[in-house]
Amino acid sequence: MSIPTQVNEAIQTHYARSDLGSVILAALEKAGKDVDRLTLEDLAPVDEFHIRGRAATLELARAAGLDATKRVLDVGSGVGGTSRCLAKEFGCRVTGIDLTEEYCGAAAVLTAKIGLADLVDYRQGDATNLPFDDASFDVVWTEHVAMNIPDKSRLYREMHRVLKPGGTLAIYDILAGPSGPVLFPVPWARTPETSFLVRPDELRTLLEAAGFMVTSWSDTTDAARAWFVSLAEKIRKEGLPPLGFHVLLGADFQAMAQNQRRNLEEGRIVLAQVIANKWAPPDPGAQPTPTSGRS
Repeated sequence: MSIPTQVNEAIQTHYARSDLGSVILAALEKAGKDVDRLTLEDLAPVDEFHIRGRAATLELARAAGLDATKRVLDVGSGVGGTSRCLAKEFGCRVTGIDLTEEYCGAAAVLTAKIGLADLVDYRQGDATNLPFDDASFDVVWTEHVAMNIPDKSRLYREMHRVLKPGGTLAIYDILAGPSGPVLFPVPWARTPETSFLVRPDELRTLLEAAGFMVTSWSDTTDAARAWFVSLAEKIRKEGLPPLGFHVLLGADFQAMAQNQRRNLEEGRIVLAQVIANKWAPPDPGAQPTPTSGRS
């Protein structure tokens, strides 16, 4: 069973914008960028659609031990900012998958524009029914995605299935805080009907039930709060810049940003960076380790 159809449709309606690739390129041009000579840095204000942007991505990548030998699946790849960053900074081969067709198309356009199409590709699909063979990836990666997925048990089982034995799951996600319900709208949902947050202890239980061993857990809420307070204050004083998340979400991102600031300040949400591994069974053909001592 995948995500219920009505939820899927509501999520896609929340994120979809017609001809998004052209909208982003027009915004880049308006911001003074040469769209025929784009760099990863040019795209940074719009393409890493999560709290703390590229800094958070690089922190998670280092924690996950990424390098050029890794085959990575980016679940919920959006317009491709994270996948491009991983390919550029670490030389990884990355496949992105996203529920929203318009995001996949925009991601492919932007990736080609900065010359990374040989390392990165995109598929439209459902994260709870991944269109990949078992044990296909060294790393499964996800940033700010599970908040829109009700069936988290299936989500993490699917991630476990497509990972190679000994592979790594890298998560950076928004979780339910201790202080009450989320104030809407927020960047991932305009109403509670498409928001499915779990508490940190619930996430740990879900991962372990799916077969993962959690090896690292960092609460990054303080850094997230400082970053979003700064962003919200800048928007309040200066209005929306030519290039930013509002290009993806529309003018009501201003209200979303103020709510997100309150959600962080009031403890309604928390942030976690989590590394977990798929247990690898012992190799039956391995030779026993020699021991010292007299026989």
